[in-house]
Amino acid sequence: MRIGLIGTGRIGTFHAEVLSRHPAVDSLLVADADPERAAVAATRTGAFAVPVDAMFTGEGHGLPDALVICSATAAHAPLIARAARAGLPAFCEKPIALELPGTLGALAEVEAVGSILQLGFMRRFDAGYAEARAAVREGRLGRLHTVRAVTSDPAPPPADYLPLSGGLYRDCLVHDFDILRWVTGREVSEVYATGSDAGPAMFREAGDVDTAAALLTLDDGTLATATATRCNGAGYDVRMELAGELDQIAVGLDDRTPLTSAEPESPGAPPKPWPGFLERFAPAYEAELDAFLRVARGELANPCDGREALHALRIAEACEISRRERRPVAMEEIPGG
Repeated sequence: MRIGLIGTGRIGTFHAEVLSRHPAVDSLLVADADPERAAVAATRTGAFAVPVDAMFTGEGHGLPDALVICSATAAHAPLIARAARAGLPAFCEKPIALELPGTLGALAEVEAVGSILQLGFMRRFDAGYAEARAAVREGRLGRLHTVRAVTSDPAPPPADYLPLSGGLYRDCLVHDFDILRWVTGREVSEVYATGSDAGPAMFREAGDVDTAAALLTLDDGTLATATATRCNGAGYDVRMELAGELDQIAVGLDDRTPLTSAEPESPGAPPKPWPGFLERFAPAYEAELDAFLRVARGELANPCDGREALHALRIAEACEISRRERRPVAMEEIPGG
């Protein structure tokens, strides 16, 4: 397969490295709004650097068989639309867009021509979350009554990223919202959310929060909490705890979890805590790209289409309204359902 990749920042270069060693990929084309950055990534991965437009015209090295979109968020929706019109199966890092109208517009383009769009919610490909999903679906926990989700970054992102991120709910907690639906098989019916900007001043200046919490009621009465922070100095911490009437389990609890027990006989702090998302989820990122190549070849049903991303974004939108207006928000208030 000839695969095109647009966007050669940190995650784009990581994906390019994964694709360059995949046995199904015969050649890799990379492009970026910054041609010099694309050239560096091409040298690093053995790919061909091409202009962005060449992905859709085939100039130089021919049209790709499928496209991986890792550009800046603002370019996601336009590139998804171009890929749809060109008949290219597309994989796109989340989100489709930072707002509902842009998301719905891109989805309309995809659905109008019936093209393939897979979204990059990598936690669906993590072994721990997959086992938790099986435990819930097989009834091993009994009636599920409580879910607790945690996402904690070890350090804040650059200040200039914050105004472009969409805020903590859309940029960070959206992963928790997606995986909550995927693991439980239930929909969120209502949210109540709050946040704190008591940390670095750049969050207040961007109108964002550095720490947030949401209480989500699922459509079967299960209660879920989702918390996130940009300021977790102990390390990168992503976990999910699921409690039922028969048993409870945890995802992301291992010898690298940056969590220290206060009990006297505890083993102490982990010697090598997770430093970031690429290290923690590297196998999941590889698995999702492998799945995309199989989807593009018609060998696998799409494991995370654009509508799945829309559902997660709608929950994030509800949380933003709840935080701003200090009230519970029913999901039926949010367009696009």
